[in-house]
Amino acid sequence: MLNTNSEYLRPEIMDVLRAFDCEEEEFAHYFSYSGGKFFNTIEYRNRFYDFEDDFNPANDLEFKRYAKRFSKLAFYKVLSKSTGVELPWGALTGIRPTKLAFTEQTAGRDFEELFKKLCVSESNIKITEQILREQEPFRQGGKSLYVSLPFCPTKCDYCSFVTAPIQKTKQYVAAYMDCLVREIESVSPFVNGVRSVYIGGGTPFVLSAAELEMVYKAISSIIKTPVEYTVEAGRPDVFTEEKLNISRQNGVNRICVNPQSFNDETLAAIGRKHTAAQTLKAYEMAQKYGFDINIDLIAGLADEGLSEFEYSLKTAINLNPENITVHTLSLKSGAKLKENIKQLHVGQIGQMIALSREMLTAAGYIPYYLYRQKYQAGGLENVGWCKPQKACVYNIDVMEELGDNIAVGANAISKRVFAAEERIERFATPKDIPTYINKINQLISNRIEFFK
Repeated sequence: MLNTNSEYLRPEIMDVLRAFDCEEEEFAHYFSYSGGKFFNTIEYRNRFYDFEDDFNPANDLEFKRYAKRFSKLAFYKVLSKSTGVELPWGALTGIRPTKLAFTEQTAGRDFEELFKKLCVSESNIKITEQILREQEPFRQGGKSLYVSLPFCPTKCDYCSFVTAPIQKTKQYVAAYMDCLVREIESVSPFVNGVRSVYIGGGTPFVLSAAELEMVYKAISSIIKTPVEYTVEAGRPDVFTEEKLNISRQNGVNRICVNPQSFNDETLAAIGRKHTAAQTLKAYEMAQKYGFDINIDLIAGLADEGLSEFEYSLKTAINLNPENITVHTLSLKSGAKLKENIKQLHVGQIGQMIALSREMLTAAGYIPYYLYRQKYQAGGLENVGWCKPQKACVYNIDVMEELGDNIAVGANAISKRVFAAEERIERFATPKDIPTYINKINQLISNRIEFFK
């Protein structure tokens, strides 16, 4: 239990305690600021630890930012010393380390100096530097359009999305598609300057070719110029030549094939109904249409160890896709995996991620975006890797929050980015599909007002 005199610091401190799996232990924390100095005193296991950091904040926003930073660092140092554990991202708990690094660079400061102070590992400093370099051509930012199709063949154990097996949600598909088309058409006044479109899920390809074409036609009616156009096609057992052909004919130029693992035992264990052989067949089908292809893998699934993960990684690399995204398993609210587990302890998870960096680099891939999630195994991260000049612009724009994101469909979160004010406004739609359908008129009206 944490007792602190500064409640607004509690969420940040709890992130650190959670990372060390000790949020149930007793801590007392006293924070103060005086004369350009931040003071943190921590009582833990009958010992007192005092920390003092110099900084003169320019305003209240900066004061709170540094108060959080120094308090997290103080707790990290206490727990790292007590446990003998050094976390790969140190006291850096945010989900966008590269955004923080870029902010430091923009302000004329050396992000490496900050990351070292926060005890970030040398390898993570290096990969952050690589990503910033790869993102440089895209940093001017641009709008993006996200379209949500929250339907799946089955629900995986690790998944927290609102999706349910298509057999349970099929009754809503027709009404959902009608609402979605109306939403897409309603954002027509705001799509000028959109440079990427992303249709996500769920598993969009679980829908029929005709249903997919409804979405494609609606998008084509409001976006007239060629853009980066991605569909998260998803699981290989829903791929068909017809769906791939219709996608290509309607301007889609990137698709995601998401095996997560190339081990059949793992696929069965997480609730997937396809095999690794089906993934290879789906990939071969997609290649014929000239798509740039992304393959998703997850490190730490089921009982996989280093050798099983290495096999999946080698298989993905041998396919030679334009992008490979390596996720670290995360406990997510709403996922079956989290029902009886508080903290993920995946053996060899750090070795898996280190191996992915080594093998992908050797194969000519470049890290181009990175983000983290709470309750992620080993305190690690998710990294997107690409072949040269094959980065996904949508991923960069959204993860780095470089421009407005117009998002439609259930459980879609639109964002307006006010970079000069360091401010982001959000507009979210209901997660529940029937609720979304019933509120569609109000949602359209509210979004129009939001983007005015």
